[in-house]
Amino acid sequence: MTTTAFVLGGGGVLGAVEVGMLRALLERDITPDLVLGTSIGALNGALVAREPTLAVIDRMTRLWDDASQAPREVYGDRPLRTVRRAVSTGTHLWSSRPLKQRLLDELGDLTFEELPVRFQVCAASIERAAEHWFDSGRVVDAVMASAAVPGLLPPAKVGDEHYLDGGIVNSIPLARAVRLGADRVFVLQVGRVDRPLQVPRRPWEVARVSFEIARRHRFHRELEELPDGVRAYVLPARGTSARDDTWRAATDFRSVQERIDRTYDACVDYLDRELGP
Repeated sequence: MTTTAFVLGGGGVLGAVEVGMLRALLERDITPDLVLGTSIGALNGALVAREPTLAVIDRMTRLWDDASQAPREVYGDRPLRTVRRAVSTGTHLWSSRPLKQRLLDELGDLTFEELPVRFQVCAASIERAAEHWFDSGRVVDAVMASAAVPGLLPPAKVGDEHYLDGGIVNSIPLARAVRLGADRVFVLQVGRVDRPLQVPRRPWEVARVSFEIARRHRFHRELEELPDGVRAYVLPARGTSARDDTWRAATDFRSVQERIDRTYDACVDYLDRELGP
């Protein structure tokens, strides 16, 4: 019997493309037995794990469209307030309250145990300097921990520990799905893994390029080390440009619907080639 996993990676606003991927999969009646999510993939993953049917696509599209119309309601405040917060805290630019409230409005106090599909969320534990997987308790808390982008959002506290974005430790958790028994894995990624990197020219570009090298190296290694009998399908992302590795692009809500639609079309073609029409 085949065990199917959806692995949803991180990537900020670029995560909108995962909606197009999910639509293409669900239209073919491909549904998950296991969902793993990191960062924005944790948010998208929570929604599909709660409702693994085509009906979830309309809901996800509306949420992304709402965010594109009013991004400050999701990610923060006016520029002056953002600067003041950075100065006063010394750690982050945005408040986590708007995003958390949006998640609570959508998911409430839903727990992992109540989901119809097995779901796990990756975050980076500060105190243990370790990869941490949430698989119990309130889903909103886990998603907030996984999406706590360093420098942009404050560390998220869950229990006695503090967490940062799961992309730091496992941006596209392919091997985790295999360890949990999946033998058919659909990888929903935001389009960065194959894009050539440019030599950094500014100090702040060094950290970004270094992070990209680390995350891509791990993912490609895990692809190469897939055990016999396991098949991974890396779905294509579209509507993203050569500049989408920048901080500005990863926080820019413009062209969200275009990215969803173009990615959907590309994934339909890809699945027809790989699985047959």
